[in-house]
Amino acid sequence: MKRKALKQALALSLAGAFALGTAACGSSSSTDSGSADSAAASTEAADTTGSTEAAATASTGTGASYDDDPSFYPVKNPQEFTAFTMSMPNVTDLATNDFTKYLENLTGVKIEFETGSRDDWQEKLNLELSSGDYPDIIFGVTPDLAKYGVEEGIIIPLDDYLTEENCPEYLKMFKDQLDLSRESDGKIYSLLATNDCYHCKYADKMWINTKYLDELGVDMPTTTDEFYDVCKKFLEKYPNGIALAGTAPGSGWHSDFQEWLMGSFLLYPGRSYTTSAYDYTAVDKNGKIVCAATDDRYKAFLEYCNSLYKIGAIYDGDFTQTQEQLKTLVNNPDQSPVLCMPEGTISDYIDVVSNPDLYKQYATLAPLEGPDGTRLTTYYKYSAVSSGNFMITDKCKDPATALQWVDFFYSSKGDLCSQYGADEGKDWVLNPEGEVGLNGKPALYKVLNGYSGEPQNHDWQDIGIRVAPEEYRLGQATDPDVDPYGPDGLEKLLYDASEKNYAPYGQDEQNADLDVLPELKMSNDESSTISTIDVEVEKIISESQVAFITGTQDIESGWDSYLDSLNKAGLSDLLSTYQAAYDRMQSK
Repeated sequence: MKRKALKQALALSLAGAFALGTAACGSSSSTDSGSADSAAASTEAADTTGSTEAAATASTGTGASYDDDPSFYPVKNPQEFTAFTMSMPNVTDLATNDFTKYLENLTGVKIEFETGSRDDWQEKLNLELSSGDYPDIIFGVTPDLAKYGVEEGIIIPLDDYLTEENCPEYLKMFKDQLDLSRESDGKIYSLLATNDCYHCKYADKMWINTKYLDELGVDMPTTTDEFYDVCKKFLEKYPNGIALAGTAPGSGWHSDFQEWLMGSFLLYPGRSYTTSAYDYTAVDKNGKIVCAATDDRYKAFLEYCNSLYKIGAIYDGDFTQTQEQLKTLVNNPDQSPVLCMPEGTISDYIDVVSNPDLYKQYATLAPLEGPDGTRLTTYYKYSAVSSGNFMITDKCKDPATALQWVDFFYSSKGDLCSQYGADEGKDWVLNPEGEVGLNGKPALYKVLNGYSGEPQNHDWQDIGIRVAPEEYRLGQATDPDVDPYGPDGLEKLLYDASEKNYAPYGQDEQNADLDVLPELKMSNDESSTISTIDVEVEKIISESQVAFITGTQDIESGWDSYLDSLNKAGLSDLLSTYQAAYDRMQSK
């Protein structure tokens, strides 16, 4: 497809997800590190007696679904599968979990689980796949599909099995967007899913302490010059203060100041969806893959950061500290007052219950207008739809039945049941009368058994497959008068901040010449080609960025040397490999 067609496919995939999900999907937590959703309310255990009957009788108003046509389940060929997925600390035991039992009773399919934790699942799964002792299905985690699928055939293509008979709900949602899941050989080895969190797509937020602004007698800064002046005045009043806090890249959830501040000069392209490296690769309006960290505007960004560093607005800890270390600083304002702190959500730093006064002092700061008028925030448009959510190995004797089992997660109640429990009326209700969603429209559902950060065994919550389009996430019943800075107001706070201070500045064809890259489907040879290069490119960019900002390397005399080091590391090979994969994706 052409670039325009790729954008259309993305939009259609979200629209299709909404069309199915509007009577079902929940708004629980994201698996992103530090996601605001992890702060949701704790759950009360709910009885699931009679849940199977409820699944067959609930009305959704979205057309045919399992709720309207319960004859789809149990499947025609019930059996047992082994499955690998990631465990979570807030789910006690998948084998005995209430939702697991519900799903087994509903479908007739029994699952024997193998799990790995967030820290070791990849190592465990790779060991199994390499040893030959691996399960029938893999879901909720993504192995190396280029290696274990395209090259070795351990994970099988699903093209011939993606039929209305096997997965009607999945095709209802994604049949026009299947190209998004095709690997380098043009075949489909995994299923798509969507978790379209509105505030997550504008996660580069900066929080500024309004108490200090009032003390200084200054307004919210709107330009880089004004921000410099505010930082300078703050440090004059609080010599031990931190004007612009931050962490090492990747330590928190969008908690390094560079992501937010770079938008005053050019688009920050985000961490690579393909390699997870901070290689600063982006695509320009002509479809050319470039490295933003070689752009003259990036150099101007570093020079501005250096000017902030010279007045003490950026301190050395910003480049090395963890999120927990920054959290300690923020919560000790008498010792080290913090004017600004970057993070996708304030709740990662300050607890609204134990420290409500400090919590209320911080508000979001919109991106600043730079010297040439640039004022951008990164719109992470590809964060909502992902491939690699469900795979079948060559050990599986009945792929069709495996797809019939997983298709429930794409049904009108799949996400609600897996996230909150399967007992309608105790775990959730549909279309609650007189209530509104976070977006102010009539609520699509109300959660009665909320997300729990503590161990429980009633539902899967973050485990497995999320099917939650944006409009449905925003359709969860919310008190319209909720205090955004109260214990129950976090989602409202993040929604309002995203809508007001960040969405207006997201990149588009009118105000930015660069855009973020989608996940690129690499062959195993391509992945091997760039794996070492990408590590070295990331290292050079990261180390040089710190050196230029802190002044340990002069940017005027050192810029050409920096570019040369990137070239010697193989940046051109990295970009050409990305380009080949991107062009291949465009042509489908």
